[in-house]
Amino acid sequence: MKSKWLLLSLLALGACSQKMNNKNLSLLPIPATHQDSVQDNYFGTSIADPYRWLENDTAAEVVSWVAEQNKRTSNYLEQITIRTGIKKRLTEIWNFAKYSAPFKEGDYYYFYKNNGLQNQSVLYRTKDVFAIENAELFLDPNKLSDDGTVSLASLTFSQDHKYAAVGIAQSGSDWNEIFVMDVATKQKTTDNIHWVKFSGATWKGNGFYYSRYDEPKKGKAFSNQNEFMKIYYHELGSNQNQDALIFEDKLHPLRYFNASLTEDERFLFVNVSEGTSGSEIWVKDHLENIKHLDLKNQGFSLLCKGFENNFSVVGNNENKILVLTDFHAPKYQLVAIDPANPAPNNWTVIIPESKDLLETVVTAGNKQLIASYLVDASTRLKHFNTKGELLGNIDLPGIGTASTGGCKVNENTISYNFISFTEPGKIKFYNLNSKEQKDWMSKANYAFYPEEFETKQVFYPSKDGTKIPMFITYKKGIKLDGSNPTLLYAYGGFNISLTPSFSISRIMFLERGGVYAIANLRGGGEYGEDWHKAGMLQKKQNVFDDFIAAAEYLIKEKYTSSEHLAIHGGSNGGTLIGACMNQRPELYKVGIPAVGVMDMLRYHKFTIGWGWAVEYGSSEDKNQFDYLIKYSPLHNIKKDVKYPATLIMTADHDDRVVPAHSFKYAATLQANSKANESPILIRIDTKAGHGAGKPTAKLIEDAADMYGFILYHTAN
Repeated sequence: MKSKWLLLSLLALGACSQKMNNKNLSLLPIPATHQDSVQDNYFGTSIADPYRWLENDTAAEVVSWVAEQNKRTSNYLEQITIRTGIKKRLTEIWNFAKYSAPFKEGDYYYFYKNNGLQNQSVLYRTKDVFAIENAELFLDPNKLSDDGTVSLASLTFSQDHKYAAVGIAQSGSDWNEIFVMDVATKQKTTDNIHWVKFSGATWKGNGFYYSRYDEPKKGKAFSNQNEFMKIYYHELGSNQNQDALIFEDKLHPLRYFNASLTEDERFLFVNVSEGTSGSEIWVKDHLENIKHLDLKNQGFSLLCKGFENNFSVVGNNENKILVLTDFHAPKYQLVAIDPANPAPNNWTVIIPESKDLLETVVTAGNKQLIASYLVDASTRLKHFNTKGELLGNIDLPGIGTASTGGCKVNENTISYNFISFTEPGKIKFYNLNSKEQKDWMSKANYAFYPEEFETKQVFYPSKDGTKIPMFITYKKGIKLDGSNPTLLYAYGGFNISLTPSFSISRIMFLERGGVYAIANLRGGGEYGEDWHKAGMLQKKQNVFDDFIAAAEYLIKEKYTSSEHLAIHGGSNGGTLIGACMNQRPELYKVGIPAVGVMDMLRYHKFTIGWGWAVEYGSSEDKNQFDYLIKYSPLHNIKKDVKYPATLIMTADHDDRVVPAHSFKYAATLQANSKANESPILIRIDTKAGHGAGKPTAKLIEDAADMYGFILYHTAN
């Protein structure tokens, strides 16, 4: 078996080597992109915005411009002959069974399975979790569309397990629809909820809470600013227009509101935030009024005051509420709060802050907790009781990422999934009583060999001397002579930690002699809130300095050179790539900014962009404008500079970071970079969004285009 796949790999490499020498790909002319005379005045500074018209994504002239840009990009990519071999190899190695960790609801264990090339994973259930060959299909999202572009976004079960609320997203949009299934018959009920965003269903009694916005104006669902989120209660069997309004705030249009409940349904919480950082929690005790549904803000009291710190409810221990917070603990602690006396000086510390980041805590069984720590961006799991006493460490298979859910109060096992840069996934059960572990799934029949690759972690100095961790993965025995095609990826923002992850497309790149590096920049959450704050607001330049230093380290240590180095990032990471291409264009051969926030002066005017102001700042504030304009990717493109070969990637249904960011950035870069020295292309996917829920067929197409472009320009 191994020789077969080895032969396929060698054939693919042969095709790669044969075509790498051809550097004379034709490039269609840049589509005509007219410039308007739009000017904005920011505190006495006039800023031109000649491509403002590209913000109107549904206008006929923008639709035509998109078609012409896609035609130009497709023409170029189709000339890269290795792309065919890449797509074939990706399809081969993608085709193995993939499972999620199982979770129990009522009498059944549920799990997701993808047979290999299914566009969306399918939900199965079984009463015997170790006899999955007898599992029955519960819900197949592939049957909800003809092309696999409808995905499951959320799933919650009623307390009596008679019903399941299923959230679905179409074409990758953040807008969700919720329908209800009868668990016994697996049939849909008549319940249907629309215009839900950033919310699932929280069951209570004969219905559920959910958050939604008002229906947007026709044609503006994917671009207009979202305001005045509200919480409703839906009773089964009723129409959505009959749903009870539970919570609203007419004074603060730009806030998020979500409802949650403790497992015993005693405490109802309203979680409030003004953006992606900082939160506030209100609580209502249902013990004395458990059937009252039409709350309308009645009976809530403030549990945790916002918005300087982060608070997350873990559960309750009888009358006390367990909260994970960075209040006076930048690496987080778990505290117990009495809602009758919620002042911080009355809190009881259950799990104190330590030198390692306390990333998550989940309830497990009867008065037990599973805590997940990050140690240099790698997971460690610990088992506590609700008094904070350590009951044991959960040994993991190696250095990687373990994700676990909790379990109900009457259960005694949890499951977790372990992945690394070279391990697609190991699913295990941990017994809370015996502390023993048991494998759930045997190793899949991969068409590749994880043991052929290795990962090392290094710590390199940034511009100011701060040590930054970076994972580097490559094929064993690689020569460090500076000639390896290398892809450097990072994010650096929003308190998001980049821990070891597995990527099928990355395996293909490694097979072809590529080096893959992930840098854990400041702005992320790897070392807690101090690490996050060191890369946000006026300190955002630290993030770019950290990334540039990572590229310089890879070159200095001869993993690669500027002629063989590609850089990639998405969303906030797209901002990173755009800024670093502006600041050091000569350092990289290829740039792949994906779904990026490129216009730092206007991002807050679209959909939920206002929620990022706590991270970036706003151009409506003079001091914040002064630093935003210095790095905004759109506004710092230099004229007549040779930029790296650039493939900008976005999608027409991205209502998180609207595609106008990439449209305006592409037009500006095409107009200003040195003509004909490097291709500046934009790839605009259709029926796709910010990335979540993308079908397998599109994922393979994306990867073939991106890696074909990268290898064509870096593998010589």
